[in-house]
Parts: sequence; C-alpha cells; structure tokens
Amino acid sequence: MAAQEPGIDRTGEAVAENFSEGNPKQLAGQFMGFGALLLQWRKTAAGRPTQERTAKAMGISVRTYRKIEKGAVPPRLTPAQFEGLAKLFGLDEEGRHALMLHNIGSTLAPPRGTSQPQLQKALRLLIDRQMPSPAYLCDQHWNILGFNTAMAEWWPWVMEPGANLILWALLSPAARTQYQDWDMHAAAYVKILKFAEAARRDDPELRELIEKVKKDPDVRHIWDTENAKGETRDGHVFRMNVPTLDWETVEVVSHVLYPASMPECRFVVITWVEGGEDEHDALGDARNAWAATAADQDDVEAAQRHAQNRVAEDAATRWRREAASLASRMVVATPEQAAALAGNNGIPMPAISKLMGPDAQLTLAPDRSIVVWAVEEVVGCWSVTYMQPATVIARVPRDAVHGACLAEVLQLVRAALPAEADAAIARIAQLLEERDTEQRVLREVLNTIENDVSGQPVVREADRP
Repeated sequence: MAAQEPGIDRTGEAVAENFSEGNPKQLAGQFMGFGALLLQWRKTAAGRPTQERTAKAMGISVRTYRKIEKGAVPPRLTPAQFEGLAKLFGLDEEGRHALMLHNIGSTLAPPRGTSQPQLQKALRLLIDRQMPSPAYLCDQHWNILGFNTAMAEWWPWVMEPGANLILWALLSPAARTQYQDWDMHAAAYVKILKFAEAARRDDPELRELIEKVKKDPDVRHIWDTENAKGETRDGHVFRMNVPTLDWETVEVVSHVLYPASMPECRFVVITWVEGGEDEHDALGDARNAWAATAADQDDVEAAQRHAQNRVAEDAATRWRREAASLASRMVVATPEQAAALAGNNGIPMPAISKLMGPDAQLTLAPDRSIVVWAVEEVVGCWSVTYMQPATVIARVPRDAVHGACLAEVLQLVRAALPAEADAAIARIAQLLEERDTEQRVLREVLNTIENDVSGQPVVREADRP
C-alpha cells in the first residue's frame, strides 16, 4: 500500500468539507454508512434539499438528523419515512434497494442480475450494518470473502484479488507502518498460525501459507523464537495508524465471531474506541496484555473436537466459490457494465487502473465525487466498490505521478474539491497555506537536528539574505 504523500494526502479533508455543514474539520472516516448515503443523496437530489427539509420528511428533529449524517445509527424507518425519503431524493429502483438494505426490518428485494442464495444476502446485510465500524469475513485460511465500505476505506488492500489478512499483516510494508509495535503484532499472528497448524495437521493450503510467510527473515525469526500459540485476536485492543484518517493514531478493538452457517469462517468487526492512558488501554486493562496470552494443548484439542462435530464441514469451501459476489458492493459481467455505473459523464482512468493491478478498472464519476473501482475476480465476473477520490489518490505511488497518471490524479483532486469554483479556489488556498506552514515547521525541526549533530548552526541557501 502506497503511503500518502504531502500535497495529495489530505484531499479527504476537501471531501469532508464539501459534504459537511458547519464543521469543516471532519475526518474522512466519519463520512461512512447510512449517514454518508443520506448525505450523498441529499447533495445530489434535485433542488438540493436542506437538512431541515430532509429531517421533516423523516419526521425527526434537525438535531437528530445532523447526528445521523455524522454517523449515528438511526431507528428503523417506518413505511411513511421510507417513502418520504425516497420521494424527496427521487430514488430509482437501485436507490430504494440501498435504502432498504440500511433499514433493519425492511423487506430485502434482490438487486438486478443476482441469483445468489438468501444466506449470502443475510451475511452481506450483517457486514454492511456494522458501519461505520470496519468489518470483514474471512475463511479458515484468512482469505477475505466479504467487507464493508469502512473496511475498504481504512484498508483498501481488502479489495485486491486474493486479499489475505495473514499475508498483508506479516509481509506487507504497509502493515509494518500502520501497526504500532509491528513485531508484537507479528508474534500474535505467528501464534495464530501455530495454533492452526497444531489443530489442522492435514491442511495443505495452511502449510503453503506458513511456508510463504516464513520466507521473510523477520517472520522466520519470530517463528523460530515464539513457542506459544493463540487461536484468534478476539478482544485485542491495539493502536494503528490509519492512512484514510490522515495517518491519525486510533485505538481499536478486534471482535472475532464464527457465523453458524459458515463455522469455518471468521466474522471480524473493528471498533474504534477512545484511547486510554499510556499504561491502560481504552477498556481499562493493562496495555497490550493480550501479547502475553497463549493457548495450551487443551485448547488445541477442543478446537479439533469442534471441527469434527460440525455438520457443515464444507461450508467455507462452498462459499469461497461465491467470494466475488459476497466481497463486493455489486457484481457485473463486463468492464463496460462496471464503467457505466459511473454515469454518462464517467471518466476512465487507465493509467491509475494499471497501477492498481492487471485486473483493475477505475472510472471517476465526477458528478457524485466517487470512483467506481472494478476488479475482475473470474472470467465474466467483475466486483465493484465505490471509493472516495482521496482513497484512490492515497494508493498512487508518488514516483508514478507524471504524464497520463498525473492528468488523472488532477481530475481526482478536482472531484474531491467543492463543485463551485469560488469555494474550490478558497479551499485550495487554505490547503496551500497549511502546506507552507508544515514545510516551515519541518525545516525548523531539520535545522535543529542538524545543529545538534554538528554543533554549529546550519545556514541554508534558502535562508540566506
């Protein structure tokens, strides 16, 4: 994952400011879930309904509605509220379906072109309803089967073909930057692999995964020195640096559950909590106490017994065949159909698409300030996820921003700014001023460090009169 670079790493602020009213410093991570959906519909509906008018259509107070747009989970909509919103926003069939999906208790109408079983819809709904908390579903080998928008916004690697949690956590350079104390987290994943190895000795895919990560010298050292085992990361409280949140350090709790219909899989929700004191985590326990916990042989034998007693032993393998539909917001048959989702004014982004992978196709929808990110999972099956321009920009390596790629990045930046020219100019001026301040401070810090090293003041050419 490419790190965000100065000059393009805060375009998410422009998106946030464009969408917020009265609070120009919201973080991109707040604009997710049902509130973000309402906000997007409200901003693009005919007549651009105000928050007051939308609140009236829902039969709630303006104060309550504003909280919903910022991420609060609303109560279940009544039929009258549902119809009022659909009429106010002028929603088409797909829009009404999306509104139903975000409304617990509504009748779920299958989207066009799908013939998947009811179970998949239920799991898709469960994953989506965790918003704004990141959530994902993985199989017993940690292959990502499903994820919600928050997960894709915070950790876009889940959208890549063949995405695997263990491979990302142990081998990706991005993981070593985002996990605080990566060595400690790597040890936790090694313990999980050792537990799985002891519980499932005749598992060639697991053996292949272990051999792959052990080729890394750092992981191999941890493997050789870590003798404990651990079944999951359920309940672990830890800190991460999240690129989408402008590299803010957040404290999160990992919740691991096993769906009854897919007992070999793991349903994981990441909850963002307020950080605790240095010596205590957000739940009041000793920080990183989980690092010292371990499973014993009784735990391994219990896991083996549970596996033998499961009646749906092949559930994970069965659902792996439908991963493309489960893991995406939408599935289409051709890249042309995926591009069409960006609307008549869609802008193809072939240069950036090439950087994202051989099977990726990105199309900018400037009218909605979103990017349609399509990935060919198998022949005739393209999974589609809607992303913010800032998320795409963060994925572009800095050394690639030239020529055709530069032209496409400029289009993404413009799409992330306010639509009105005066507002966009004002926002750019504000961002440039912030960059100037940051560079001035960095030069001062650099000068101080070099003075400490040399013992003599350092005078740069740019500082000479």
